[in-house]
Amino acid sequence: MDDRAGGRRGVANVEHGGRAGEAFGDPEESARAGMRIARVALWGLAALLALRQVLAVLGTPEADRLTALETWVGPDGVLHVTGSLYDSTRFTGTPFAGLVLKPLTRAAEQALGWGWTFGTLLLLVALGVSAARALPGPVSRRTSLLAAPVAISLLMLSLPVRNTLHLGQTSIIPVLLVLLGCLTVRDQRAAGALIGLAAALQPTVLLFVPLLWWTGRRRAAAWTGGAFAACTALAWAAMPHDSATYWVHHMAGAGLGGAADGIANQSLHGALLRLGLSGPPEIVLYLALGAAVAVLGLRRAVRYARDGQFLLAIAVTGCVAVVVSPTAWQHQLLWVLLAAVGRVGRRASDRYMWPVAVVLVMSLPAKAMLPSIAALLPLRDNLVLLAALAAATVVPFLPRSSPHYAHPVPTEYADPVPARFRHVPLLRLPGRVLTRPNLLLELLLIRVTYAGYSQVRLAATGGSNSAGRATAEHHGEQILSAERFLHLDIEHWANHAVVKVDWLRHFFDYYYESLHFVVPLAVLGVLYWRRPVDYRWARTSLGFATLLALVGFWLYPLAPPRLMPGLGIIDTVHGAQDFAKPDYGTLTHLTNQYAAMPSLHFGWALWCGLVIAVLAPRWWMKALGLLHPLFTVSAIIGTGNHWVLDAVGGAAVVVAGLGLSYVLQGPRARTARAAAVAAGRPSPPRAPEPESARG
Repeated sequence: MDDRAGGRRGVANVEHGGRAGEAFGDPEESARAGMRIARVALWGLAALLALRQVLAVLGTPEADRLTALETWVGPDGVLHVTGSLYDSTRFTGTPFAGLVLKPLTRAAEQALGWGWTFGTLLLLVALGVSAARALPGPVSRRTSLLAAPVAISLLMLSLPVRNTLHLGQTSIIPVLLVLLGCLTVRDQRAAGALIGLAAALQPTVLLFVPLLWWTGRRRAAAWTGGAFAACTALAWAAMPHDSATYWVHHMAGAGLGGAADGIANQSLHGALLRLGLSGPPEIVLYLALGAAVAVLGLRRAVRYARDGQFLLAIAVTGCVAVVVSPTAWQHQLLWVLLAAVGRVGRRASDRYMWPVAVVLVMSLPAKAMLPSIAALLPLRDNLVLLAALAAATVVPFLPRSSPHYAHPVPTEYADPVPARFRHVPLLRLPGRVLTRPNLLLELLLIRVTYAGYSQVRLAATGGSNSAGRATAEHHGEQILSAERFLHLDIEHWANHAVVKVDWLRHFFDYYYESLHFVVPLAVLGVLYWRRPVDYRWARTSLGFATLLALVGFWLYPLAPPRLMPGLGIIDTVHGAQDFAKPDYGTLTHLTNQYAAMPSLHFGWALWCGLVIAVLAPRWWMKALGLLHPLFTVSAIIGTGNHWVLDAVGGAAVVVAGLGLSYVLQGPRARTARAAAVAAGRPSPPRAPEPESARG
């Protein structure tokens, strides 16, 4: 009797309280299966990225492929030219690098593409595996299993690696030799020989000598210096004129290659030149600042090495090398990416800030990180240098002795709210996060997302407005026909009615131009500061809506009414248009004018109105919030910038974004008072408000 009753209770629990798989499955076996799937997926991603890089290199015309390698060992390369390697200043490597590459000339001519590209990829895999195995403990089993494919994928995506594969550079080799010498090879003489060989290829690697010396590996430090001296002497004996040119006349390669004040040179010397300094004052300041960075950075590296974080110590030393080098070209900046292994922040939610920032800086062009504002151009032009400088001198990496190193302050979660549907949410998360996310990380992601949004808008018409003009105007005719069928074609009437009233025209022009970004950012800012839980819900739904809108821009480029020839719409915001020109309009050189369907002007305004209506505590606040989408739809139609159906599309993506947020993450979290009332319990007492908040 008891067994049957217990069985019935078990079946009832399965039906009403959870999934059958959770009742009968083994949680440990499910976790292991999930781990295997994750590993296969990540290794598959790494393989796809490698294949993409190979296809990108081999798909490039031969005249533009592996240009750096071609200038060295190609049929007309500098290694074939009689005389000095540095006569043309195209060869920027050390004399030892030229000596090593000289015997490879014939082989490189025969298999310049495939051999060099696949060899570089193999070196890249070795570098990623070495870095993953050197992560400082304690490291969870999940991290140790997934670290290698993640590291390889991030390396594949980074600009230094992409630049290396495209140009045919050798900059991965010194980094790999240093990692092998410092982390893998136990014999100090062999380790020192590897690092010395790396220094012969990239002289700033000699900064690892004091790191080895002060961390007790003095024999390795001595062998590093000896191997470097031997390789350099060998090159000097074989090519004395070239060695004198490189080491004496060009100060270890300074002045070879591109202009030292170019943006591609992300060293301290290049930054000072870009700031307008030159001559002896610049050299003195560069030497003084470089010495200060070297002393401070190496002291930090020694401290982290003694703390057991030797991979971080290598990264910090490499960042010092980037800063103090006379020239640090893009393919030589891989050291900065290794600094992502450092742990920064006491809270678990802050741990993502530093690695995400490093990965984005090393993977995206600088214009995607900072907008084109004159005051920010010095920062944007030196973004990688600033990242290297920060890692070398100021970023507060946690020591392993810190109680927050292995156990950060945990994230607080709200109790999950029961959903109306059985399988909602699809993502089984612990719950809605109660604490505020890292502000710098949020701003960074917002900026990168907006940069991607702008690029997709522009790419939707082939990179220019003229490329998609015919298609966009054809779609405009379709929308106009549909509106006439539905009796919604009010654009011409509304536009001319607004034009006749000056104050109304100026009001709608201002509303269209000024509040599109201001109001959503203000809503997000208030929620971030006052209601972090609702901020995450609102931000996620807005992100989904914007992503869906980008799909609409890509699939259905649409000319707005003001850009439809023969319609008679007056462009009140941008002025008169010359339809005889392929590209026309005041803003056509800035953004895609055919990204009209759906209207994000109305979509974002509707999102603001709905969020305010749901969360505002007073009825008049809710009413003011709902007025914003009403004014916005009037502005976009009255100024001739959107069709009525564009607004319908904007509303559709907002509703879909809210729906996706609900399906994936479940209902938004309730406050303790609301949850108690819903459960029929007495609500907790309200905490007294400070005087500043009562108003």
